[in-house]
Amino acid sequence: MTVSDETTRLATASTPDGAPTPERGPEEVFEATVAAEGRIEPRDWMPEGYRKTLVRQIAQHAHSEIIGMQPEGNWILRAPSLRRKAILLAKVQDEAGHGLYLYSATETLGVDRTELTEKLIDSRQKYSSIFNYPTLTFADIGVIGWLVDGAAICNQVPLCRSSYGPYARAMVRICKEESFHQRQGFELLMTLMAGTDAQRAMVQDAVDRWWWPSLMMFGPADGDSPNTQQSMAWRIKRHTNDELRQRFVDMTVPQAAALGVTLPDPALAWNDERQAHDFGEIDWAEFTAVVKGAGPCNAQRIAHRRAAHENGQWVRDAASAYAAKHADRSEEPAA
Repeated sequence: MTVSDETTRLATASTPDGAPTPERGPEEVFEATVAAEGRIEPRDWMPEGYRKTLVRQIAQHAHSEIIGMQPEGNWILRAPSLRRKAILLAKVQDEAGHGLYLYSATETLGVDRTELTEKLIDSRQKYSSIFNYPTLTFADIGVIGWLVDGAAICNQVPLCRSSYGPYARAMVRICKEESFHQRQGFELLMTLMAGTDAQRAMVQDAVDRWWWPSLMMFGPADGDSPNTQQSMAWRIKRHTNDELRQRFVDMTVPQAAALGVTLPDPALAWNDERQAHDFGEIDWAEFTAVVKGAGPCNAQRIAHRRAAHENGQWVRDAASAYAAKHADRSEEPAA
């Protein structure tokens, strides 16, 4: 077993190769490792429920990174300068890389990424609701960097301590790059807010449209989230949806003040007793509709992903043929 502390590892009573001993069965070793803040690795025994939960969560995360390329990729050719094009191109490329890291993490759980892609384009697996909203102006690119990537950072930094090793390690690099993306978005908004009245109005309009969907990113309220408690017990997640949402609001309010924009929530106010911000009720009916496929861009996003997958079939076929040919050559006896 992989456990960070030597004394804790000895306490699990596992043999040097990680197999359970007669004193402790595999389930007991698993529970002890998780309780001791250790890491579960692909070859370690794990409950089937733990594996399925990881596949569901990591696959949804991977799908979100891949679908998330679309709203911003739509602006690469229309960005107002070569510098902005290069920044946006690099960000979209990073998101593709994040998706590949995460698909690789699911493969350590015995799932094929082709199967996951087919489930995505058949709408049998979900991705983040935030990517079903349109990017109407270039200010949306900055707001996505600031709010959407900011929400992602709040949600993902604790995942660097996830109990499943491949997921936790993938998240370290992803979070570093997401932090850079957030700073890029904030810098773009600062530039626009120092511009004309029309540019400032464009930023405020984008904030008005993206604020509530950004709060929805954290998922349903804790009372309506059936998987949260078990995920936290297994140390896959570290905080509830509502805890992460509150952290995001408290982080974002002073940033909005620095930018000079108004967050579109009349109920938003500092609560001295809680030492946190109160905020208004989320439109959960909208959230549910978007998750179920009735968002502004759900059909467009899936259709675009399906077309890209189908158009790339020849590349996959060519790669498979090359690999098979190379394997055949390697098996030929030496002359």
